[in-house]
This record gives sequence, structure tokens and C-alpha cells, in this order.
Amino acid sequence: MSRIAHAGHPIKSPIDDDSVRRLLEHGLPRGDERVLDLGCGGGEWLLRALTTHPKVHAAGVDISEEALEQARQEADRLGVRDRLELHQLAADSFSSPEPFDLVLSVGAAHAFGGLLPTLEAARKHLAPGGRVLIGDGIWERPPTPEAVEMLGDFADLATTVEQVVAAGWTPVHGHASTRQELDDYEWANWGSLAAWALDHPADPDSSEVLENAALRRTEWLRGYRGTFGFLCLILRRTAD
Repeated sequence: MSRIAHAGHPIKSPIDDDSVRRLLEHGLPRGDERVLDLGCGGGEWLLRALTTHPKVHAAGVDISEEALEQARQEADRLGVRDRLELHQLAADSFSSPEPFDLVLSVGAAHAFGGLLPTLEAARKHLAPGGRVLIGDGIWERPPTPEAVEMLGDFADLATTVEQVVAAGWTPVHGHASTRQELDDYEWANWGSLAAWALDHPADPDSSEVLENAALRRTEWLRGYRGTFGFLCLILRRTAD
């Protein structure tokens, strides 16, 4: 279901291509960094880093064999497979003898139990002076109980940044997703599911997929559109 939903929006977060590019530029100031993605999925962030920075080496960690195989095939197609390591295991179980200059975790904070635990996990892999690129949800306005139940318990923008700073991090760049980015992501997800169902009427899952697309679309439009937001931060340790 997730693979179909993200067919038209490979970055599995409400961020457009230009925003991804700018965030990676800020996260990779030298262009020869070692990069780690905790919860890499199909490796979309890593593949973009590798193709735009030919001296970057990267490692990705995810529990999904299907997603990692997708990353391998795309890395082969792009000619960057020799600079990419992939590990199938829980993100909080990964260890490496070598630290990383940039640690990514965008839209995967649930794997660690929230934003601050994700930062603590990233810190263990970070080289001195290194950077973390993290992305997670925020509330743009007070949510309904139903929205919290659907998406999780976030904070607003100011509170989120204050929490990060209090945990010993300094933001050096950031991006709050625009209304266009948030809407484009939702339309892409539920539109891709609906289109697949209509294109495969004989598939035994077609009716369920179409119903799920309609339900999720309604939850977005009636439940959290204008309330949910998404924040990416590039952070450095206030004191290494």
C-alpha cells in the first residue's frame, strides 16, 4: 500500500524536490561527507546525496527488505552502488565503528519513540562537528483529539525548536513545509492509491484500496488539513 501511495512522491514526507536539494546542500557543506540515514526506506535522500556529491559515501538502515531492494536497484541504475551500504535491521540497533558527518532521520521518529529520542540515537553516530538532518510533524494550530489520535502528539513550531535547543542542539538551518508541499503530498498519496484501484478493477484488493484512499482523503480534508505541519531542521551539537 505504501509503495503504491508514494509512487508519485518518492520522498515520503511533505517536502518538494527543491526543499530536499537545499536541505542537503546545508547538510553537506564539504561534499565529501559520510552520511547515515536511520529509517532510510527506499534510500531516496541518500541517492540524491550520492548523485549530486560524487565524493559522498552513505549508509542506510531500514527494516523493510522490499524498500532496501528498491534502493539497491535504483543505486545500480544511477551508478552509485559502490558508495552505498544498506543494512536491514531496526534503526535503533545499528552500530558502526566509524562516525558519520551527517545523520539523517526524516519522518522516522516513530521508530525511536519521538523527536528527542531520535536525536539521542543520531548523536551516538555523529562525528565531532557533524550535523543532523531531522524531519518530524508539528502542529500549525491546536489539533482536535481525533487529529492527535490519527497522527501522533506533536508540538507547535516554537515549542519544538525550544525542546531541541534544550536537549543540547543548535539549529543551523530549517524548513517548515509550505501549504503547497503539504497539499501536494496528500493529493499524491491518496490520488495514487485511487488511480491504482481504478486501473486494476479485477485485482482482489482493488475495492479495499479505493475505500482506503477515500477514507484517508476524508481524514485529511476533514481532520488535519491546516492543522498538521512538517518541520525539517539541520542541527549541530551545542557542545561536542
